[in-house]
Amino acid sequence: MEFDDDIKACAALVHRADPDRFMAAMAAPVAARAVLFPIYALNVEVARAPWVTQESMIAEMRLQWWRDALQEIVEGPTVRRHEVVTPLSRVLSPHLAAQLDEYVAVRRWDIYRDPFEDEEHFDAYIDHSAGTLMVVSGQALGAADEFVLRDFGYASGIANWLRAAPELEARGRIPLLNGTPEGVQALAQRALERLERARSARGDVSAKARPALYTGWQTEWVLRAALTRPGRVAAGALAQGEIRRRFSLMKTAATGRW
Repeated sequence: MEFDDDIKACAALVHRADPDRFMAAMAAPVAARAVLFPIYALNVEVARAPWVTQESMIAEMRLQWWRDALQEIVEGPTVRRHEVVTPLSRVLSPHLAAQLDEYVAVRRWDIYRDPFEDEEHFDAYIDHSAGTLMVVSGQALGAADEFVLRDFGYASGIANWLRAAPELEARGRIPLLNGTPEGVQALAQRALERLERARSARGDVSAKARPALYTGWQTEWVLRAALTRPGRVAAGALAQGEIRRRFSLMKTAATGRW
């Protein structure tokens, strides 16, 4: 399959900004990459929007730009010309584009320094960001149960959140409701339970949709590391060694067992 210039630009953006997702996409079949790269490029653009300026109003405008672009995909048929929006319009149904609007909206939390209000607020943030991104990625590829994708997305989202916690704190954010060892362990355990629930329903995710879940290939390892040694979160020590990281992704892609 030949990738057009837009898909290549999306792939290059993901490669620069999100190496793990780039690796996961490259482990997918070539046809799936053409779907995943625009979605992952959107994730890069939205994730960095709150951090490229200290002006909250400008950050809000950047996120609104993406919401407006997604609304154009929902309504059709005319969509603005953009190296990410244009290929997105070819791979998203109106329903999935509307789901991504929810994902962009929840990322407003990243702009400000307010802590999460409670566990329900925190869980909603993870579910509507990481969970929704997983739902859209999976269902853009093929048939997949939304609840299974959300469970898996929540678990992988928590794993990534724990890895990012030191940097978020350095930027003045309060990423965890309870950053004590006990609080970290409880969060990791909750995520592991969601992961196991997703895995118990593997059959509800079709083979075509499966490559979307490759992005969570490190999830169990990270969550178990945080559970057994919660101090690794604050120390920023939740990264796998390069050999283990590559081998575990190869195994996930070869077996299809996420």
